[in-house]
Amino acid sequence: MKPEFDIVVIGAGPAGGAAAFTAAKAGLRVALIDRNTFPRDKLCGGLITGRARRHYAEIFGHEMPFDPEDRKTTVDFRFRGAPMGVISHAPPLCTTMRFDMDAMICAQALGAGAADFTGVSVAEIDPEVKSLTLKDGRRIGFGVLIGADGANSQVGKALFGEAFDRAEVGFGLEIEAVGEHVDPSAPIRIDLAAAKWGYGWSFPKRCSTTIGVGGLLAKNPDMKVAMAEYCALLGVEAEASTFKGQFLPFGDFRKVPGRGPVLLAGDAAGLVDPITGEGIGYAMQSGHLAAQAGIEALRTARPERALSLYRRGLRPVHRALRMARLIRPVIFLPAMEAGFARAFRRSSTLRMQYLRLMAGEVEYGDILARVILRLPRLTVLAIRAKL
Repeated sequence: MKPEFDIVVIGAGPAGGAAAFTAAKAGLRVALIDRNTFPRDKLCGGLITGRARRHYAEIFGHEMPFDPEDRKTTVDFRFRGAPMGVISHAPPLCTTMRFDMDAMICAQALGAGAADFTGVSVAEIDPEVKSLTLKDGRRIGFGVLIGADGANSQVGKALFGEAFDRAEVGFGLEIEAVGEHVDPSAPIRIDLAAAKWGYGWSFPKRCSTTIGVGGLLAKNPDMKVAMAEYCALLGVEAEASTFKGQFLPFGDFRKVPGRGPVLLAGDAAGLVDPITGEGIGYAMQSGHLAAQAGIEALRTARPERALSLYRRGLRPVHRALRMARLIRPVIFLPAMEAGFARAFRRSSTLRMQYLRLMAGEVEYGDILARVILRLPRLTVLAIRAKL
């Protein structure tokens, strides 16, 4: 029996929206499911890198819209509150509210022809018979299923029993500061070591400033303490009850992101940079690749091939994340972080490389050899920093 939909996408954020848009534009019967209606709030710093903007333009066929005041070219780097250097001509970074951006992406997917199942929760997923049941009792059959439903993925749980490895997953807390803390002209601020194996951020926007901390959950059993200390450092009074929290797949990417015709994309596949925390670009890219894999697998009437096709497309992404995991201890390992901070403070080139990495102008493969060559010097700096 032919399923009602060729491709069903669960999750209507950047990954799911990109997947649904790509498949619908190709003429397939697509369902886009999300438990929320849009617009909706989403914990995210809302910093859009050049990499993310490039993927957006490639997928949707136009530039991501931003007001001039959303574009930032000044970045203030800190280590435990101490200045590490300010770059005033950085590759442009843009700030946004996920409330607005995700609604825009979802609308484009629906406009391309995806059937609207937003505001509806999924009760059960049966990958073996290629169907799912909604909370309202409706059953939906699919040829290919794309789970783009975040770090706590329901699709991931249906496939693997758990959505992520708690020893590897990250966790973040965030607030939107308003009133006296709103200054759209202020620089972006990134504080290394505001959380263990992580960092803090302050992203100024038109109507608020997004302040947060994130790091490996296993290293930060009480992230609220780190968040409270960071808010105090910035002079922001905030009650712990106002903190918004979310799991972050901080480099814990799934080596096999699915099974047969069921694929995982974006945060559900763990596609987040373990150093910069950037995930929006990878989300859109992986959603697009998952849809392309599904389209090709269905075209040849072999939906089981979807995963192998998808993994082939993801190879460059997985390669970059593996390299980032190799470099990450140099930045976040307690024995190394002070030495790295000292080198970062001394080298404007190193600071610019960090930003060029976020912008997608260089890849981890371009800098891995340099990091290896600098390891002896970084080790010496780390020892001196302890003395």
